[in-house]
Amino acid sequence: MGFTLEKQMCLLALFVLLFPLLCAYQDTFTCSRATYYGSPDGAGTPSGACGYGEHGRNLNDGDVAGVARLYRNGSGCGACYQVRCTNKQHCSDDGVKIVATDYGEGDRTDFILSRRAYAKLAHPNSASELFAYGVVDVEYTRISCQYSGNNLMYMVNEHSRYPHYLSIVILYAGGQNDITAVELWREDSKEWKPMRRAFGTVWDMENPPKGSINLMLQLSGSAGVNWVQNNNAIPDYWNSGAVYDSNIQLT
Repeated sequence: MGFTLEKQMCLLALFVLLFPLLCAYQDTFTCSRATYYGSPDGAGTPSGACGYGEHGRNLNDGDVAGVARLYRNGSGCGACYQVRCTNKQHCSDDGVKIVATDYGEGDRTDFILSRRAYAKLAHPNSASELFAYGVVDVEYTRISCQYSGNNLMYMVNEHSRYPHYLSIVILYAGGQNDITAVELWREDSKEWKPMRRAFGTVWDMENPPKGSINLMLQLSGSAGVNWVQNNNAIPDYWNSGAVYDSNIQLT
């Protein structure tokens, strides 16, 4: 016996409602949509909402993305994801591994990929067909960030003014944790004082202490909340625009 038109419409509506849930529970991947930057070089914006500046266009060999829901008020900056599209005719099985370096909204998308990253979603020689779609259905999962040969680093924001105002950007945060708080040791009062999240991954403080600066990073992830102390993280007489090696790696 065939289905009536009314029953067919009900089944279609049920499938539309259940499909995202089915995808969400399949291999820990979540369903979404992705597009790509329409800028001339397709590499994102140097004034991105995470605060990485020009560095954010070249991080991870340029496999970067602006994210919407995953931005999470800036705590999602620097998170890494495996993204793969679901059109098996044109899409590769592994997709691409990206770093979230900006905020961006598309047509119900979670990812605005660099053109380089978007092309990697496709089978070899199929990228042009994928670009023609403009927006594609994808599934994604969070993965650990890995930066071979790079420790976690602190970039002193160009707006910093020694010794009155310190603003830092945290680079190469490995692992799969969000940095949800940064505290700075004040020797004068013998206590840790919180830095302000200005935006994205930019943390700042008015009138920072003199001398080398000790930092404490709060990491939040599947294992809970942990703190990592980094003594002498930033030297005395720090310079605007300088990048300092933490000598630690987050995993």
